Amino acid sequence: MDLAYIPSPSTGVIDLGPIPLRGYAFCIIIGVFVAVWFGNKRWVARGGRSGTVADIAVWAVPFGLVGGRLYHVITDYQLYFSEGENWVDAFKIWQGGLGIWGAVALGAVGAWIGCRRRGIPLPAWADALAPGLALAQACGRWGNWFNQELYGKATDLPWALKISEGPNRVAGTYHPTFLYESLWCIGAALLVIWADRRFKLGHGRVFALYVAAYCAGRAWIEYMRVDEAHHILGLRLNVWTALIVFVLAVAYFVISAKVRPGREEIVEPGAAEEAAAAAAAEAGDAEDSDTAEDTGTAEDAKGSGTAEGGADKAPEADGDAGPADDVETAEKNGTVETAKKG
Repeated sequence: MDLAYIPSPSTGVIDLGPIPLRGYAFCIIIGVFVAVWFGNKRWVARGGRSGTVADIAVWAVPFGLVGGRLYHVITDYQLYFSEGENWVDAFKIWQGGLGIWGAVALGAVGAWIGCRRRGIPLPAWADALAPGLALAQACGRWGNWFNQELYGKATDLPWALKISEGPNRVAGTYHPTFLYESLWCIGAALLVIWADRRFKLGHGRVFALYVAAYCAGRAWIEYMRVDEAHHILGLRLNVWTALIVFVLAVAYFVISAKVRPGREEIVEPGAAEEAAAAAAAEAGDAEDSDTAEDTGTAEDAKGSGTAEGGADKAPEADGDAGPADDVETAEKNGTVETAKKG
């Protein structure tokens, strides 16, 4: 009897009227949003314009989706083109099946086009996006949970994943390889962020570190999976791919550090000037506001002084005589009267 396990969802689709919300697609969308949002923050911190990452992602994401699907269909062609299978299912991406290798490769082509149009270096953009891309993979892997696919060997561990009976799967409890890879991707993202801050990596080395870290985890996680796959010399095709890409990423990291050490000072032409101009404009507005407040205070002070002075001088301006003047006038009148009587 299993005392504890991770349950699988009873369905991967929620119907809102005529609109089906598929868990797999939802996880992919969340991942794209996280990658663009976090990549934009890093790009602005590097001296780029806000929104540039999203503009380039408009090119990279569609290319990446096509590349990921092509890699899956090519490496698992028997699922779509063997006897008894329907080749039309190759276009049903919502049923699962995206190869990260093809997604990154063709997505890089789309990103290169977007970068060329904006006049910015692709390595710098890739460095800004790298941790966000790892977090996007961590989100996307939960789509496999919704589809009850890509799990590992049978196990009775407390964190085992319970799989129900269905097409091409046998009910039981298995290693949740989707969860292992999701957690590994989060760890890779944290590693990349730390290394970038610690060593000021640039010229594509942040992206290379992300690729190497991901491949290191993908190799052993892939080895645990039990889904059907092609084997070469006893190893699954994706294990070989992870090993080869790992070596290439490490080689790029080392060679790039020797050829182009340091980090790019300018990642997007004109962005620094625009930021400086905006800061100057804000400072000018603040000074104008302070000047206006000081001027208003001085005018108020002058107005108060004039009012006080007017109040002091009011008796002189008025033609009415005061009490002392009345007494003096009365005495003079009395003298005149006495002189007349004398």
